[in-house]
Amino acid sequence: MENITPAYFLAILIGLVLSLFITPLVSRVSFRFGVLDKPDMSGRKIHKKPTPLLGGWAIFLSVFVTVFVFRFLGLADFSLIPDQFLYSIFIAALIIMIGGTLDDKYKLKPWQQVLFPLFSAGLIVLVGIKISYITNPIGGPTNAIIYLSPLIAGVVSFIWLMGMIYTTKLLDGLDGLVSGITAIAALMIFLLSLNWDVYMSATGIWALSLFGASLGFLVFNFHPAKIFLGEGGSLFMGFMLGVLSIVSGSKIITTLLVVGIPALDVLWVIIRRIIKRQSPFSHADRKHLHFQLLGLGFSHKEAVLFLYLIAIIFGLIAVLGNSLSKLIGLGILVILMFIIITLIYLKSIKNVQKK
Repeated sequence: MENITPAYFLAILIGLVLSLFITPLVSRVSFRFGVLDKPDMSGRKIHKKPTPLLGGWAIFLSVFVTVFVFRFLGLADFSLIPDQFLYSIFIAALIIMIGGTLDDKYKLKPWQQVLFPLFSAGLIVLVGIKISYITNPIGGPTNAIIYLSPLIAGVVSFIWLMGMIYTTKLLDGLDGLVSGITAIAALMIFLLSLNWDVYMSATGIWALSLFGASLGFLVFNFHPAKIFLGEGGSLFMGFMLGVLSIVSGSKIITTLLVVGIPALDVLWVIIRRIIKRQSPFSHADRKHLHFQLLGLGFSHKEAVLFLYLIAIIFGLIAVLGNSLSKLIGLGILVILMFIIITLIYLKSIKNVQKK
């Protein structure tokens, strides 16, 4: 940890302060233009009054203002993130935010909603931000790294980005859940960057700016939330984690360990909907794990804090362990998810029998 410098804390501070300042302003804009999540619009809603939806803009602006300040004042090493990458990531993120805002305001059709993430993920891959290699967890000195061909790297990267984008989108059901999980993941990505990246790297600064901005937003977003991320914000969080995990040295397993339970939950929901011949992404419901935890007797805050705890534990496994321990950690996550699903299933049977 001797590589930690005051500039790292400055990145957190700028992201945090900007988020604390911008979030109330964004809330006023949401009310001014009627971009609100009304509790009577869906049986899935658990909040009691209209809540502003454009919170994601506060995090988006806080993150990129921080990154651009460090870039143009020469406070970080951007050798691994050239300007072409920097501007492309910004444009792709902006597209996601605009698409999400349009959806929040005008309730776009599913095929219209997906166009913005598809275009953004495609842009990232086209400019060359790809998962070019993976670490073989059981490999020896001669085959510890598995390099991917350009075509396979592009396909894998595109799928990874879309998967992360929709993980946070579908996870966004309880107050503070996505913003908190994102903060944890960003911090873990930063800690890992200390082990391999260049001194004062842009990836580390970027991760810390996301960490600070997410914490600042969480002040307003934790239960009972005064503002929501909105469609754009929930998509942006997954997009940003997906991109950071690539540019920070293909730390895919690390990110998966932090968001593992939510990601497995999303996969389970998608499989269940396909079996029922429903569109995987066309509608929201209360079948997700975070809602099911409420059915198990967790309070709103307890369910969120429980998922935070899991993310922290497995994030630390990623930071402190080697490739094999990370793989074992993923296996434990799958088992844990199976146990939770079993408990939920048994609880549902018990409730039916009571009726």
